[in-house]
Amino acid sequence: MGNLFADIPTDLPDELIQTLFSASNLRIERIVSKGHRSPDDFWYDQADDEWVLLLQGEARVSFADAESVTLKSGDYWLIKAHCLHRVEWTTDDMETVWLAVHFQS
Repeated sequence: MGNLFADIPTDLPDELIQTLFSASNLRIERIVSKGHRSPDDFWYDQADDEWVLLLQGEARVSFADAESVTLKSGDYWLIKAHCLHRVEWTTDDMETVWLAVHFQS
């Protein structure tokens, strides 16, 4: 048994990405950000679909072919494979906790 809000380091120089479960076609991650963002010249281009739930904090995600979205606690969405996206910002006064489910459809 685990808790998504437990054992979050007080110092987060880099975004924390932890695999909670993995199988042949599925990976579940906890991601913890605190003021982190993607580099300006970087786009995620993932081979798998990714369902993301923002559990705590706020973030803004931009897409190469769609408008940016601001997310707050409880918001979720599906990012299809090869949808170019990046994190513009996450709150820097508290941890932003994400649950990311990567899978092949």
